[in-house]
Amino acid sequence: MLTKRLIPCLDVQDGRTVKGTKFVNLRDAGDPVELAARYSDEGADELVLLDISASRDGRKTFFSIVERVAKAVQIPFTVGGGISTTDDVSRALDAGADKVSLNSAIVADPEFLQRASEAVGSQSVVAAIDAKRDGAGWTVWIKGGSEESPLDAIAWAQEAVRRGAGELLVTSMDSDGTKTGYDLDLLRAIARCTSVPLIASGGAGTREHIKDAIAIGGADAVLAASIFHYQQISIADIKQYLHQHNIPVRL
Repeated sequence: MLTKRLIPCLDVQDGRTVKGTKFVNLRDAGDPVELAARYSDEGADELVLLDISASRDGRKTFFSIVERVAKAVQIPFTVGGGISTTDDVSRALDAGADKVSLNSAIVADPEFLQRASEAVGSQSVVAAIDAKRDGAGWTVWIKGGSEESPLDAIAWAQEAVRRGAGELLVTSMDSDGTKTGYDLDLLRAIARCTSVPLIASGGAGTREHIKDAIAIGGADAVLAASIFHYQQISIADIKQYLHQHNIPVRL
């Protein structure tokens, strides 16, 4: 069985790591390069860096920070935010990222996902889905959670995989930053109908939440931010807990 991955997420705005609740009320969490290096040293399996205001502001991503992080870590990392062309994808990978996370741009132009996958390989392309509960289902939101799209999250996840996404990063906007647990219904619904690795995001507050995202939600990897940034739970502690519950992890 493949090991499950633990992935700290760094939301970056104006050169600083920030963290909010349900995508608003952001507060400072430190220097992204310093945090990335710390997580690499502490045993994180991967990192995700998101330039959270790039798409909303209509600008390109923070390639200078990507280059600095690449020099500071020894683990794979994904970068997202403001990546809207195959040139952007190539530039992010050339700057040192291992994967790119695409969200707003592929909702606006689904064929871009195919072009990106064909250009660099599906293993380097992550489709990020920010989903908010809407009645019995979930709707996709874009531009850093500031704009609702007409897409159903489950159907969009399936289409993203068909178009070449090698991985899905699914964030529950309702749970984000609340520390009340992941949206297990959302994760389960997507895991059941797709065949690529699923990264759970939004809601981590305890070790049990992370275990449940894997054991109940069907996630292959679990992303968290607040609990790591503010040193509430260590990566090593979570991994030992998962190992004790027979979930394979890299110790």
